Amino acid sequence: QVQLVESGGGLVQAGGSLRLSCAASISIFSIDAMNWYRQAPGKQRELIAGITSGGNTNYADSVKGRFTISRDYAKNTANLQMNSLKPEDTAVYYCRAYKYPMNYWGQGTQVTVSS
Repeated sequence: QVQLVESGGGLVQAGGSLRLSCAASISIFSIDAMNWYRQAPGKQRELIAGITSGGNTNYADSVKGRFTISRDYAKNTANLQMNSLKPEDTAVYYCRAYKYPMNYWGQGTQVTVSS
């Protein structure tokens, strides 16, 4: 079992930055992949960034060049640095961890970007 706790959400003006963290209850060395998703009101949850145990990253086109995902092995966190935020980035952001063969989700953190 893996517990995930997201933090770092909040209200920010367009063009600003936020840094989200996803703290895992176990060593992230044993987690195969960690991802960030988001879900805006009335929309489906979408994958926006991922990082594998080998450090490979991938991003949705909508956030490429603005968001950066990383792992902090000392703190057992997966982080999402979000720059140049836009109102359309407003959503609940969720962390997901894949540790074969199971997926685990955090409870989500709200990000609101005002225009």
